[in-house]
Amino acid sequence: MNFIRPNRLMKIELRGVLKSYRSIRALDYVSLEIEPGQIVSLLGPNGAGKTTLIRCLIGIAAPDKGGIYFDGEDFRRDRLDLRSRMYILPDFPFLFWEHSVIRNIATILRLYNADGDGAENRVLELLREFDLLPLALRPVGSLSRGQIYKTGLVAMLAADREVWLLDEPFASGMDPHGIDAFKRHAREAAKRGRTILYSTQILDVAERFSDRVCLIHKGAIHAFDTLTRLREQAQDKDNVLQEMFRQLRERDK
Repeated sequence: MNFIRPNRLMKIELRGVLKSYRSIRALDYVSLEIEPGQIVSLLGPNGAGKTTLIRCLIGIAAPDKGGIYFDGEDFRRDRLDLRSRMYILPDFPFLFWEHSVIRNIATILRLYNADGDGAENRVLELLREFDLLPLALRPVGSLSRGQIYKTGLVAMLAADREVWLLDEPFASGMDPHGIDAFKRHAREAAKRGRTILYSTQILDVAERFSDRVCLIHKGAIHAFDTLTRLREQAQDKDNVLQEMFRQLRERDK
């Protein structure tokens, strides 16, 4: 399949990023480095700063202080060249509800310059895999929530950017088949050097489907490591993430 895909790998760095909404610090001087080819789960209670972090990484929101760097280059909202190397999939995808599934995907691929030779076959394969082929000509607004998310997911997989940013993919309404297909594609993409950063509240998923876990609470990073190393430091080896969440709650008392 020969449609245009990025060939470079992208390292993500946050250096002292502060983002506030009035008196609330959504991100409290966050510093973080994510190497290419990793699946990273972003964990934290409601309001911890997960979505704000993802929004800053894609350029939807701008830090008040600090910097974000991709491959060592200072990222700003007007750096469309860097933004084009990333893809954000929110918990409810940005799509045109009155347009068909296939038209939405075609529009997105055109925007990403990923509609070259082989794109059509690739999209058809993905639509078939995610059980969307019979729905390809239906307006997105007529679909279920899970089917809408799958439409956005197919577009993301076909565009194949270097960095995937997903907000709550496992609470998207997808059926088990769709979730399994997403996991398989994400793991294959990581092997090709893509970076997958996703937020979740489901601890069991994070434990099984992450190379690294990033725990954020009240806008600050409390842990960023592999499950193996986190388990070495934990008392409850079988429930590492639950123990970490319990510790956070105890600190808030």
